[in-house]
Amino acid sequence: MRRMVYGSTDKRATALAQLQEAEEGNPFRILIGTILSHRTRDENTTKATENLFSKFKTPSQLANADPSVVRRLIRPSGFYNMKTKNIITASKQLVSEFGGEVPDNEEDLLKLHSVGRKTANCVLVYAFKKPAIPVDTHVHRISNRLGLVRTKKPEETEAELVRTVPKRYWLELNDLFVRFGQTTCKPIGPQCSSCSLTGSCEYYRTVVAPKQKAS
Repeated sequence: MRRMVYGSTDKRATALAQLQEAEEGNPFRILIGTILSHRTRDENTTKATENLFSKFKTPSQLANADPSVVRRLIRPSGFYNMKTKNIITASKQLVSEFGGEVPDNEEDLLKLHSVGRKTANCVLVYAFKKPAIPVDTHVHRISNRLGLVRTKKPEETEAELVRTVPKRYWLELNDLFVRFGQTTCKPIGPQCSSCSLTGSCEYYRTVVAPKQKAS
């Protein structure tokens, strides 16, 4: 898999990459930040995590937090009632089942409340720097558009990428695809005219180019 060259000059860091740098890869904060990132924009995730970690810094503190305070702090992330329950419950599990430490393996991470494969893999990559492929909407969409996979579900995409992408690329794949999806290969109105991958992109070849010829 060759390194992508963005058509856009915007190379902003993703929310998880920012969190990884700001918190020096703190596993607890990466875990909670990933849960807060579900179904929200990066800038809102960043606001919510900054608010939350200014007051609650450990699993024990968050496990015993007043839910009304947590809801107020994470409000920018959206779905704050559900997310408040999720992060407090997960924190209680960390304290009661894992001695207040975030597990560094997929099997145990998946035991935590509201943690699925994407979240578990994000923690492995961004907190522990262990090779894994977190598949979010960007990774799923771009992989299919490029023709790297032909899948319907993110779990299928992960399995195919794990099978076909050399392991040495796994750590950077999520961040690379997310930034590319935010700036160029957008869900609606992809910036094909400024993308350097059109020569090897199945979506461009089968969808965009025929429309351009017809017009």
